[in-house]
Amino acid sequence: MNIKLIDRRELMRVGGLTLGGLSLADLTKAAPRHDGFGSSFGRAKNIIFLYLCGGPPQHETFDPKPDAPAEIRGPFKPIQTNIPGIQFCELLPRTAAMADKIAVIRSMSTDDNIHSSSGHWVLTGYKYQGPNARTIQPSDWPFYGSIIKRYQPSESMPGLSSLVIPDFVRQNENVTPAGQTGGLMGPQWSPEHFVGDPSRADYKIEGFEPLGITLERMKSRRTLQSKLEDRLRAAESSKAVDLLSTYQQQSYELMTSGKARRAFNIQEEPDQVRDRYGRNRWGQCVLLARRLIESGVRLVHVNWPREPGDNASDNPLWDTHAQNHDRLEDVLCPLFDVGYTALIEDLDQRGLLDETLVVAIGEFGRTPKINPKSGRDHWGPVFCATLAGAGISGGQVYGSSDAHGAYPKSNKIDPGHLTSTIFHLAGLDYQGTFADPTGRELALSKQPALLDLLGDRPATAERTVPTGDVARVPDFDESKMIRQTSFQGKTVIQPANVPSRPKGWRFLNSQVFSVEMQNPLAIGKLNLAQHVTFKAARSESSSTSALVGQEVRSPYPGTYRLRAKLVAEGHSEKAQLAFHESHSCHLLFFQFTEKAKQIDKRSVMAEVEFTPTFASDATTAAQTVEFTRPFLNPKGNYSFGLGMGVGVEIRQKPGATDATIDGGVALHVLRIELEFVGKERNPNVTV
Repeated sequence: MNIKLIDRRELMRVGGLTLGGLSLADLTKAAPRHDGFGSSFGRAKNIIFLYLCGGPPQHETFDPKPDAPAEIRGPFKPIQTNIPGIQFCELLPRTAAMADKIAVIRSMSTDDNIHSSSGHWVLTGYKYQGPNARTIQPSDWPFYGSIIKRYQPSESMPGLSSLVIPDFVRQNENVTPAGQTGGLMGPQWSPEHFVGDPSRADYKIEGFEPLGITLERMKSRRTLQSKLEDRLRAAESSKAVDLLSTYQQQSYELMTSGKARRAFNIQEEPDQVRDRYGRNRWGQCVLLARRLIESGVRLVHVNWPREPGDNASDNPLWDTHAQNHDRLEDVLCPLFDVGYTALIEDLDQRGLLDETLVVAIGEFGRTPKINPKSGRDHWGPVFCATLAGAGISGGQVYGSSDAHGAYPKSNKIDPGHLTSTIFHLAGLDYQGTFADPTGRELALSKQPALLDLLGDRPATAERTVPTGDVARVPDFDESKMIRQTSFQGKTVIQPANVPSRPKGWRFLNSQVFSVEMQNPLAIGKLNLAQHVTFKAARSESSSTSALVGQEVRSPYPGTYRLRAKLVAEGHSEKAQLAFHESHSCHLLFFQFTEKAKQIDKRSVMAEVEFTPTFASDATTAAQTVEFTRPFLNPKGNYSFGLGMGVGVEIRQKPGATDATIDGGVALHVLRIELEFVGKERNPNVTV
């Protein structure tokens, strides 16, 4: 790729203009060489790269280890995909059902456990060689998308050849690491970044509008630009001027009209399509990626989104140092499984999958051994990646890891192999060279493309029935902080010694009160639906507290409102008085103290004591008890340890008798609701 570059500084000196704040692209293009990979060369007219920031665990995604010890395999089971002999984790049932369209890599390796430097390798194909990968330097190796932008720009929208949504890769302490820019090729080859949340009703892209420039002023600039180009043509016959004019026109059209603006108008999508991708930031970003490549964008890189002002708690993004299994079960895998399969399915139905390469990968994997916080830590020695679409032969696994998912067992590769494969499918000769601004010739890649993954059809024609259960992994709903709020229908309450997973109601009997499901019941004129009841009845329990509660799903640092709706029933004034003298009632947040997360092993985090109002006549209404409590840390990192739960507790007062309350007392709990009021925002964390 010996390319003579247009002297951009000279053009800028003569023209003195940029359009709408966008860099003018130097019109250069590689001359790719066919290298014997058959019809796969150049198959990918489009690329969608799903970057799972933080590092997904291999064990709970594409490389389960059911025969490993419990402290390695984790709590989840493998499921059969639709390809005989290939298993995924049960948290990916939708993905398992379309394994015939996916090639899985199980032997990716960087041997680097640092987010920034291992991530640089994944995003560029080159191992980081600079002084500090947590900073962006002009000497950095170019982002893979910058190579695409320079040598294989979009034919219909060159101004949007390489695009990143919904934000930069951003780490703790507001670090924007290396590997996301044009680097040593120059800033003009950096991808375009569009920051925003397409799941919001008021979605508006930051950076799309030319800051402070009206359309009228842009048109005026374009008129002046055209006059300048005419004068340049009169002075010299230059293809560079014509090419530059073409790109300027494309950039102008991008900012002022139709195709790109329509692509970003995600509200045009039918509700059922938006629902299929998931009504959340990740799912809608993946849908937006499909709209963008459909409109002519060459490459869309989707970073796993991070909350604005995210203070990291214990597990931002896929970085699950604590509560790995809960975070995966409740949030990460449902989001990925729904959004990823919606994309593959949608592209296929629209006839775009054969020309669109879809890549999914993180910067590394997670440790084989589960740590004391029930988390998994950084692990670069082995991790997974998936490829689907243009030129990829699905229904296969490339490479393998050892029995513990700790190190590659066969076909060890590094991210350079992946970028070479991407370049090859995009129609670039990955064995070629390119010149940096000083004229140095640099190798596009040092690794070969993965020939074994390429083909026009799945690797096998054999199919089998996938065994995943979609109901096991429901679509993520941010409003559901607890899995169940009522006790109706087929709701089951389980004893305290049953571990938390799968989440749901647990109960603990005391010496005086037993907890049981109650069929619909009338108390005076109050008609109670199916619910749970604390009933005064001696049990074999040695506990002085009776409790019904459940674990909170992947809690954030922030403020919560806890509410319970209940009815107290006393068969005599004597019984009511005896209850008040011997017991107290509490609505509470608690923290698990052991990994098994049984509600009888807990410590109180916050609570409010309430006095039940006993139903005495037909006019008595159900009682509502609620309180709001923040769980924040001034340093910006609140640890929920092994997990947080909520519940209603009847507690025996110190020194009170354990005799059954004379005449009988019952506390009917109809609902327990948890609302996340607000997340802590750190104004010092910005991009």
